[in-house]
Amino acid sequence: MSLHPTRPEEAPLNSCDKGIPGNATAVRLRDVPHQGWNVLREDLPLPVAVLKQDALMHNSQWMRNFVGHHGVHLAPHGKTSMSPGLFDLQLADGAWAITLATPHQIQVARHFGYRRILLANQLIGRSAIEYVLGELNADPTFDFYCLVDSLQSVEQLVRGARRSRSLRSLSVLVEMGYPGGRTGCRTVAQGLEVARAVAAHPDALRLCGVEGFEGLIRKSTPEETIHGVESFLGTVTELARSCEVGGLFADAPILLSAGGSAFFDLAVKALSQANLSRPSLVLLRSGCYLTHDSLMYTFAFDRMKIRSPEIAARGEGLRPVIEVWAYVQSRPEAQLAIAGLGKRDVSHDELPVPIAWFRPGSGASRPSPMPPGHRTTRLNDQHAYLDIPADSPLAVGDMLGFGISHPCLTFDKWRVMHLVDADYAVVDSVRTYF
Repeated sequence: MSLHPTRPEEAPLNSCDKGIPGNATAVRLRDVPHQGWNVLREDLPLPVAVLKQDALMHNSQWMRNFVGHHGVHLAPHGKTSMSPGLFDLQLADGAWAITLATPHQIQVARHFGYRRILLANQLIGRSAIEYVLGELNADPTFDFYCLVDSLQSVEQLVRGARRSRSLRSLSVLVEMGYPGGRTGCRTVAQGLEVARAVAAHPDALRLCGVEGFEGLIRKSTPEETIHGVESFLGTVTELARSCEVGGLFADAPILLSAGGSAFFDLAVKALSQANLSRPSLVLLRSGCYLTHDSLMYTFAFDRMKIRSPEIAARGEGLRPVIEVWAYVQSRPEAQLAIAGLGKRDVSHDELPVPIAWFRPGSGASRPSPMPPGHRTTRLNDQHAYLDIPADSPLAVGDMLGFGISHPCLTFDKWRVMHLVDADYAVVDSVRTYF
């Protein structure tokens, strides 16, 4: 999956990496396809996290078609996977930039040579500011953007630029927020005040656009949530128009960015109708679309199909890509099975769902769907409790495949994830850097 030929080679795999055979020594990523590993043949120690190749490529193509149809651009949030192998796939699909959230993530991306980064966050603190300014001064091809949402954050950046004698202005977007939300200006008037402060320091800063994040908006009903999202996105475009009228933007195209993985349909509609007089570029920052999930984002996508017929008309939607496989460790009671995965292996804001099972040595070549009536009830650090029917076929040593919710919080538990084909043969592996 190494689609970025100029970036540094990643560290080889070895037995210190979870999900790697104990006899593996310095296996380079490019040599993984030649190892002949197969999950169902028990070549790998469990638990192990896998990415289903067919679903991954389907999702990649689906989003490429979606943004192309709407004439917008994708700056996928890299915090989801923190994997250069997956960043490369997204850039090969035409992603405009990689979005990140923290100074550490910027450092990882720069280490691997990524040249356009959108920090969907405020750049705060001397160390982080000086690092970014140093990278900008050292590399004229490095294109970097960050957010501001207060006069204080503007002042920090201006002081940092002058202290570092920066040769290039920092490109910033004003972030709109909403009462009770996370970061971001609470009113358009506040946003305009921050934009004016940016424009007042052209030696240090340049105002390139307006941004907002609608993904955390939740109301009492789905209808109220949609109204809340649309209303918020309206403030993003209102601020952009006010900044344009005031002559505050440094240049064109004006960047308009929003779009978590749950409401990107609404973000496209709102930002594409901003009606600015100067050219604009709409950036969606969806990060979880590539791997999707079996719970939270599956539900969100189903809601999206209901409210946006255009999404439903696109045929099959996004598919779950991530599975985590574990053995049945114990069946101590007739209606209880214990599987060997836990909070150290999967996201647990929603419990993983058992979706498939396989009995080694049975002669089957592929897993079977999990029979009805099997569900995860709780997790320990390394164990999952499954409520099962008394006549369940599960036995100690069987392999269980679990679907997960919230990909971000599963990726960060694995330094290595394996790409598998329909027969669960390992065809590639990716590293993560959290």
